[in-house]
Amino acid sequence: MNIGSAAAAASRGGPFFPHRKGEDGMTEELTMTVLSDNIAEEPLISEWGLSILLEADGRRILLDTGAGEALVSNARALDIDLSMVDAGVLSHAHYDHADGLEAFFECNAKAPFYIREGAEENCFGRKEGGMTYIGIRRGTLERWSSRIRAVSGVYEIAPGILLVPHLPSDCSDAARRGGLYVERNGEFVPDDFSHEQSLVIDTPRGAVIFSSCSHTGPLNILRDVRELAGRTDILAYVGGLHLYTLTDGELYALRRQMKEMSVGRIFTGHCTGDRAFEVLKEELGDGICQFRAGFRHAF
Repeated sequence: MNIGSAAAAASRGGPFFPHRKGEDGMTEELTMTVLSDNIAEEPLISEWGLSILLEADGRRILLDTGAGEALVSNARALDIDLSMVDAGVLSHAHYDHADGLEAFFECNAKAPFYIREGAEENCFGRKEGGMTYIGIRRGTLERWSSRIRAVSGVYEIAPGILLVPHLPSDCSDAARRGGLYVERNGEFVPDDFSHEQSLVIDTPRGAVIFSSCSHTGPLNILRDVRELAGRTDILAYVGGLHLYTLTDGELYALRRQMKEMSVGRIFTGHCTGDRAFEVLKEELGDGICQFRAGFRHAF
């Protein structure tokens, strides 16, 4: 198992914060607040994007930054000081998760942002027969290179807080149907999501997986977390499930498999899809919850 270390990060500017409780790598107090989502209630604003603030034993981690409009506005409305965030994580290189990066850096002078080594400004979507750029805003990675940390393998940014990659061979049929591509050497090739990663936080009650869009498929991601990171007791799975291209038959099969995976609870929103959520809810009941901007939960 290839696990990078915070010590390795020190050679590129230091680990983002020390371990603050005990030495067992467990986060005793973990809360989440959704700052950006497709759904919001006044005075918060909605957007097609996702950003979640995590507080882990006093550490503040920002997972994604949304599409750029909601992050700062909603944080202010929720009385959240983004300047106090200790570190950021980019789940993948799409605009609806990355285009708030510059706004975040402008109000936070210290936090490094961890991205997958394969993340570039090269993502496209096929729409109405043509290619539309859907990646990180051009020039962002160069302008803010001093704040960005590219990582590979299963990477431990603090004890019990891991970044877990997903295997290109796992790329789901749903993702392929979504018409998502990357540009390499002047050619458009299907996206294998080598730029995507999940954030996994260990707690005494089990691991919590934060996988913002689950492009390679939630079942594959659960398997990767178990096989690559060795986490088998899953307290919760949080993020969009990217299921809106699935047929009802495929959704029925998926919900049976999800139930068999024995995940404590699923918190979802953003790209899951209304119909997909309804089908999963029929089987999982209170085991699945719809989040929105402003949603808070303590694990």
